[in-house]
Amino acid sequence: MKHIGIVAVSAEGAALCYRTICLEGAALVGPHDHPEITLHGFPLRAYQRLIDDDRWDAVGEMMLESAAKLVRIGAQLLICPDNTVHQGLDLVRERSPAAWIHIAEEVAAEARRRGFKRLAILGTRFLMEGPVYRSKLAPAGIEYRVPNAEQRTRINQIIYDELVYARFLPESRAYFQDVIRDLADDGCDAVALSCTEIPLLISADDSPIPILDSTRILARAALREATR
Repeated sequence: MKHIGIVAVSAEGAALCYRTICLEGAALVGPHDHPEITLHGFPLRAYQRLIDDDRWDAVGEMMLESAAKLVRIGAQLLICPDNTVHQGLDLVRERSPAAWIHIAEEVAAEARRRGFKRLAILGTRFLMEGPVYRSKLAPAGIEYRVPNAEQRTRINQIIYDELVYARFLPESRAYFQDVIRDLADDGCDAVALSCTEIPLLISADDSPIPILDSTRILARAALREATR
């Protein structure tokens, strides 16, 4: 099996991705078994300073620095369970010391496999307003919608003030549900949970339309590649 390297950004998203690989790896490979995994992460604040300053090239360079550390340890394929920073990865991916599995590409592939035509995209403000999903959904022939400006601001606040600190509040869950209903009314047939902490707040049972859990989709893609 190939050695998986996880470039971590936020603790909760990275932890969910790691747990998914371990738990679902056992079902795929055998009891108590999964591919070798190594994780490296700079503090979230180090990334956030660059994101706030719109320095996406520097975000990408930081990801490459993590990647280099992981490859030196033995990682053979790389993933990052953080949707937002993929805007930086897209600028430097061709210089990576190992192959990446791209979270938005995997979500787009899963949406296409399941026949979805228009996705609601939920994530940080930077992700919802940025090019990461737009650039991957268009080639797959999938439309998308994002919440309105007021909703984007509130979702961003919930992510940074609550979810990254493992605070999962009922009132925030209800807010996300209202936003998803609005997007469903706009013709969305599925919602991409495109912040890796959102699946810890919103499950399939909580959503009025099907969910695409970006964290677990990425973890499963890494498992498939590592055990190919």
